[in-house]
Amino acid sequence: MWKSVASNALTFLVVGIFLFGGLLIWAQNEYSAEGPLEQAICIEVPRGGSMQDVSERLAAQGAISSPLMFRLGADYTDRSNDLKFGSYLVPERASMVEITDIVTRGGASTCGTEVVYRIGVNAASVQVRELDPATGRYEEMAEFDPAGEEPAPEYATAKEEPGTRYRIALAEGVTSWQVVQELMQIDILEGTVEVPVEGSLAPDSYEVVTGDNRAALIGRMQSAQEAILANAWANRDAELPLESPEEALILASVIEKETGIPEERRQVASVFVNRLDRGMRLQTDPTVIYGITNGEGVLGRGLRQSELRAATPYNTYVIEGLPPTPIANPGRASIEAALNPAETDFVFFVADGSGGHAFAETLDEHNENVARWRAIEANQ
Repeated sequence: MWKSVASNALTFLVVGIFLFGGLLIWAQNEYSAEGPLEQAICIEVPRGGSMQDVSERLAAQGAISSPLMFRLGADYTDRSNDLKFGSYLVPERASMVEITDIVTRGGASTCGTEVVYRIGVNAASVQVRELDPATGRYEEMAEFDPAGEEPAPEYATAKEEPGTRYRIALAEGVTSWQVVQELMQIDILEGTVEVPVEGSLAPDSYEVVTGDNRAALIGRMQSAQEAILANAWANRDAELPLESPEEALILASVIEKETGIPEERRQVASVFVNRLDRGMRLQTDPTVIYGITNGEGVLGRGLRQSELRAATPYNTYVIEGLPPTPIANPGRASIEAALNPAETDFVFFVADGSGGHAFAETLDEHNENVARWRAIEANQ
């Protein structure tokens, strides 16, 4: 009897240890994961403030998902008693570990005027924003296209203010050529830079100051992408038909260009992984387009039948497997989707008219989805 009790107790102990270990890993991942904040905010840390007060303010402003998790993370890293009085800018998508560092390292900021240089797939813009003290959020004061419009007067004013902060925001799916073209238009930066290897830049928000070197900024973007890719590769699905991180980056770039819906990325990834596993061609338009433009600008028209039939290194309707290089700079989510796709039997997908896609396991199902899409196109 006692042997049975001891055996059961040992089993419960082992299970408990595994559960605790899993819970700890989950908590660490949550603490360091990208945050929910969609727009930068300013957080005030009053004199004598506590981590509980700060965590509740952050949650109320949408910067963190769990005040308790934030406090536990600060306790675990021995930062709970390191709060520094002041006003701090919390950038969009900042993780809890990043926010903890911001509010404990000191160096108060006025959080007043902010200039954001946005580099998008189809357009770029310069946005001047001002903090609303009542809400702690930034309100847009002016926005202009640096390539086709005169700078807004608010931009000149912002550059004269000593406390102005500057950020460069790269959208997922931009090409390296597009990034360099736009960086050369940003007048607070200095120096020249060569177009970096496609896919090597991490789409994110980068804080800069007047006089920063463009080449050094590109280096920061590359280092960030290397770290993201290395971490995702280390945690990849072991059964993937990908032989290297470079191949993963290529696949991630294709996923990035195929869908702009976050919830679809892992499904789209599953289609391409299933095709690679079955020896099917990827047959994806964005690769063909890249073979025509080399990532220099937007094609601006539909693909011709002759282009879909042309034997080029990027025409995945003709070639086997992946194209030779990435076709854009994919974001973290697409890289992670490429390396941990959904478990499906899908091998086809087509637009569904709602901005998303209809997925199919068989050609018959796919043809039905295509017919529905063509009917929608005809009505439009």
